[in-house]
Amino acid sequence: MAWQPPIVVHRPGADGGRRVTVRGQIVGLAHNDTDLVEFLRRAGLDDADMILDDPHLVEWRGGRPHRWEAA
Repeated sequence: MAWQPPIVVHRPGADGGRRVTVRGQIVGLAHNDTDLVEFLRRAGLDDADMILDDPHLVEWRGGRPHRWEAA
């Protein structure tokens, strides 16, 4: 299995939310960066707001980073 970042923000759904997984576990459905940071904080990442743009830690799939609306 190929290496992937531990945090994945999946493609936007029809409602604009994006599923978020941390190490393969679903942690929530984020509708904005604030939601995302809170889910990551609950997962033990207190500095989550500072890592959102680090491609070694966060992979934004199926859409541009920080975009929440459905395509």
